[in-house]
Amino acid sequence: MELWFTEKQTEQFGITAKIRGTLVSEKTDYQDLAVIDTIEFGRMLVLDGMVMTTVRDEFVYHEMMAHPALFTHPDPRHVLVVGGGDGGVIREVLKHLPVEQAVLVEIDGKVIEYSKKYLPETAGELDNPRVKVIVGDGYVHIHENKNKYDVIMVDSTEPVGPAVHLFERGFYQGIYEALKEDGIFVAQTDNPWFKADLIRQVNKDVKEMFPIVRVYCANIPTYPSGLWTFTIGSKKHDPLHVDISKIQDIPTKYYTPELHKAAFVLPRFVGDLLK
Repeated sequence: MELWFTEKQTEQFGITAKIRGTLVSEKTDYQDLAVIDTIEFGRMLVLDGMVMTTVRDEFVYHEMMAHPALFTHPDPRHVLVVGGGDGGVIREVLKHLPVEQAVLVEIDGKVIEYSKKYLPETAGELDNPRVKVIVGDGYVHIHENKNKYDVIMVDSTEPVGPAVHLFERGFYQGIYEALKEDGIFVAQTDNPWFKADLIRQVNKDVKEMFPIVRVYCANIPTYPSGLWTFTIGSKKHDPLHVDISKIQDIPTKYYTPELHKAAFVLPRFVGDLLK
């Protein structure tokens, strides 16, 4: 008998993977959580039926969430990651030596627990002494910490369940106030094939607060459509003005200095939806 997992990405479209079995399946206080072992992509973290990360392709998302913003900021010492309990973004943040402390605020402690157990390649730096892990509400944390962070990264799920507030204008206002005077934030903003309206609305909201707003893309095969967007809001520093010859050589599998600027060159239909 063959076992298959399907994520229904729209009412008419989904992605399917053949699996060896389910390692954990639990309804937490916030969501349905599962870790399954797929043949093509290895262990896969699934929340509310949606693929969050896999062993095989996780590096794309985590590198592209972390490095464009961190290499844009000239001196990122204090970094906040909202969500991201799998630890992948934290792992990439720690590759930047100026970072003195990386704070992770994840609302669901079970994501952290099972990621450490089943996804050690991704979660392996969560116990690093430069990391502070808080099991709590990122929305609340943002509003309670003014003028504290150099860079804030919003590594959220899609805008359902506990992540709904992380796509609202009030959250972006809170981020603006939690950043220092030259701070930068970056958020994953879903895919342009199925969530064009979401990308357009986030871009509009962020532009009302930040003088510099940029959208960039990456290819993540297990995410809906495979084409994923990220949005940067910056108070002062423009990612397009980075001198790529000065980008530190760090171990990556996807991100490169040349890709730093190339990722901001958008397909025309993506650029058009932002107008």
